[in-house]
Formats: sequence, C-alpha cells, structure tokens
Amino acid sequence: MLDAIQSTGKKDTRSGFGDGILEAARKNKNIVALTADLAGSLKLNGFMKEFPERFIQCGIAEANMIGVAAGLTIGGKIPYTTTFANFSTGRVYDQIRQSIAYSGKNVKICASHAGLTLGEDGATHQILEDIGLMKMLPGMTVIVPADYNQTKAATMAIADFQGPVYLRFGRPSWPIFTKEEDFIIGKAQLLAEGSDVSIFACGHMVWNAVEAAKMLRDKGISAEIINIHTIKPLDAEAVVKSIQKTKCAVTAEEHNIIGGLGDSIAQVAASKHPIPIEFVGTKDTFGESGTPAELLVKYGLDPQSIASAAERAIARK
Repeated sequence: MLDAIQSTGKKDTRSGFGDGILEAARKNKNIVALTADLAGSLKLNGFMKEFPERFIQCGIAEANMIGVAAGLTIGGKIPYTTTFANFSTGRVYDQIRQSIAYSGKNVKICASHAGLTLGEDGATHQILEDIGLMKMLPGMTVIVPADYNQTKAATMAIADFQGPVYLRFGRPSWPIFTKEEDFIIGKAQLLAEGSDVSIFACGHMVWNAVEAAKMLRDKGISAEIINIHTIKPLDAEAVVKSIQKTKCAVTAEEHNIIGGLGDSIAQVAASKHPIPIEFVGTKDTFGESGTPAELLVKYGLDPQSIASAAERAIARK
C-alpha cells in the first residue's frame, strides 16, 4: 500500500477550498461566502464572479463577520466564513463560543494559512493553538484535510453536514496524493497497513508521515499510516484497531502538541488500550519567520523527525 501512495503534483490546500466552495455553491443555493478582507488569499475569486449576490465582504472586522454568519443561519443560509486561521479563531473566540457553538449554529469556519507552513509571515500569523481552541468547544466538528483533493472534498461535504464546523487548511503548494471520493467526515483514512508502529497524522503532516514510513521501511520497520483528517469527532474505533496491532504510536501535526491531535489520540489510548506514544508537533512554543521547509526541519516536523519518533516509540514497547 505504501508504494501506491504517489504524488500526482503539487497544489495549495487553500485552492482546494476555493474550488470546493464554488462547486458546492452550484449545487446548493443557500451557501453564502463571507470574508474579512482576504477574498484573494482564500481563493474566492471564482465564487465572487459566479455568485456576487451570495458574497459578503465584511472588511477587517472578523468579530462582526462571525455575528453576521450566525444571523444568516436563522434564515436558512449556510455561511462559510473565511480568513487566516489566526484571525478565524484566536481573534474571535468569544464570538464563536457565544454566537455559534453555544446555540449550534450551522456556520462553517474556514481557516487558511494555518501552522508553521505559513512561512515568512512569522509567529504572529502562524497560529499553532487553533485545533485545541476549536475542539474544546462543545458540538464543534474539526477537520484538517491532507491535500488539495481532500480539502476540496471536505469543503463540499460540510455543506450537507448540520452544525458548526472548523475547517483548517494552508498556504503552500503541497503534494496531492488522496482521492476526493475517499473523504468521509469522522472516518479515519487508512493509507498504509503496518505492524510495528502506528503513525496518526493530519494536514500537511500526512505526506510527511508517508515519507517517514518509506524511511522506516528501509530499516525493516513496518509503519501503519492513518490520516486523521477529522480531529473531532475522532474515529476512536480506527485508532484502537491500529494500536492493538502495533502496540505503539506516533502522532504528527502542524500544531502545538498540547491540545491538538496528539492529545486526542492519547486520550483514546489511555482509556482503551494504553501504549507508548511519541508526539511530533511544536513543543509549547511560537513559530518564527522562515521558509516552510526550513521551519518544519527546525521545529521537528519533517519526515526524518517523524521516523525518529517512530523508532523511539518502538523502543519503549
């Protein structure tokens, strides 16, 4: 299965969002797009051209955008709010909690430029806490797709999903290796079977996990790769099934290891099948300016770091 995972090219996941919302809007007249002065960055140009009457430019007023979106749901609309992940969550957490999550409003919070791979914009924009912020809200679904195809599929799928959703994606061009039809909200994706260690990853880290698995294979280590694109609700059944077989795990995320995917996997393991787990992610720190590739290496989120974590987990069995 590992050799079957091949990149068919590179494209940014935010373009998957832009193409996905346009296609979804053609099928559902209730979809409305809102942005906080970042229509171009969120790839909404196609939507704006085809559906100008369903596009709302809120300006640099993110809190107001969340309030407008909550109000639109009362009239049966399906609002997609768009801005950078930092502004989609940290800047407007109170509005999301009070106006959307508390009453279960059908708002889709779509957040681009997440994590270290935002790159040169630096620590003030590279939010590494957003998955934790969003997954702690009662009733909030949290989705972190792996590539362009999966982001497009997720963007379309959430239109038919009732309830608030946080959809997280990124800025850089990234390998395309999944199929749109394989995406199901809440269902983990088994990419490659293995027997020695389970690697659970989300977002950009899924491809790095695949690369790490190939490195491990060269050392005679069999890694199972599972794409946890839906952080919440977590597919606990898939997690337990894998760790019962491999008896150790690695989690990989472009996020602080405190509060993110790793915590969710560890909670399931602790209650269902305790095992050694190594956590790949940022270690209670902010980011900094640099190219995406440089930052992933410096903060230990590159394929080699994942492979090394797998060897440590195996040694702790």
